[in-house]
Amino acid sequence: MSGLRERKKQLARRQISDVATGLFLERGFDEVTIAEVADAAGVAKMTVTNYFARKEDLVFDQHLELVSFAAVAIAERESGESALAALRRAYFAALDGRDAAVGLASAGFVTMVTGSPALLARLREIDEQREAAIADTLAAEAGSSPDEIGLAVAAAQLAAVVRVLFRRALRMTLEGKSRAESIDELTGLAEQAFDQLEPSLGRYAIR
Repeated sequence: MSGLRERKKQLARRQISDVATGLFLERGFDEVTIAEVADAAGVAKMTVTNYFARKEDLVFDQHLELVSFAAVAIAERESGESALAALRRAYFAALDGRDAAVGLASAGFVTMVTGSPALLARLREIDEQREAAIADTLAAEAGSSPDEIGLAVAAAQLAAVVRVLFRRALRMTLEGKSRAESIDELTGLAEQAFDQLEPSLGRYAIR
């Protein structure tokens, strides 16, 4: 029963997010209120705020996945695999699967996000949370503090690869490139980015 209840919650959450995103795309993020989202979705305003603590998360309804993407890849790395190798493998798998974690989205969605200071600020928060999640994962495995300087620098470098490539994907969409063109270009850029970190992180945090 609990599984069914959870699925219903996820379905309701997705429905509210979809309705909200449609309104935001049509009128602009800053021009739509939570009350209007609730009315359009046919739910109470409190229901919306129960599912989404912040208005920005109606857009980034997958923010937990965006935050945890790299940390999960590193935590689940294979025996003999470094943190960098695990992240590289996960990134290319996500790129191949056209996952939102790599920044692939519709032109309308990207235009909405990049045109809203509030959404850009939320995106920066997600970047910071991603880096913290990586540091926490590495620290838990090493039995050390996330603030240990070597670990903190490694986490920052690993997070930076995801952040830079994510922003590049958004830029490609704004430039009018097709999904196929973006993926092809991101593939080359990602190879270059991960290769650049190989000398410093290629042997770091090998399982």
